[in-house]
Amino acid sequence: MSFLSQFFAKRSSAPVARDRLQILLAHERTSGEGQSELIAKLREEILDVIARHVPIDRDKVQIKLDRGAAVSTLEIDIEVPQLKKKLDPVIAKPNVVEAGIKKNLDAKADPASGNQSLPTGP
Repeated sequence: MSFLSQFFAKRSSAPVARDRLQILLAHERTSGEGQSELIAKLREEILDVIARHVPIDRDKVQIKLDRGAAVSTLEIDIEVPQLKKKLDPVIAKPNVVEAGIKKNLDAKADPASGNQSLPTGP
């Protein structure tokens, strides 16, 4: 029974998609034509999959396909607005975080504040 299940088992979508992409890239690599069509098709399919899980701005997506002798590289840059909104305050105010850390370290090192300094030796 397990022998037959290997042939008739349903495969998950990730390996199937990966195999299809590899076949498509190999075909495009040998034909040498249709690079813009390939990139456009890949862009739309990848964006559709990602958009199912997180909101994205499709206008702020960059896709680059580099073809080498042995390896082709597909590079995708996607800005995720939701994550960017959460990180902007932290990125905009790094000195506030650094000042808070410095203040905590100074308080630990100052015996007048009632805190003991951290041991420095063995």
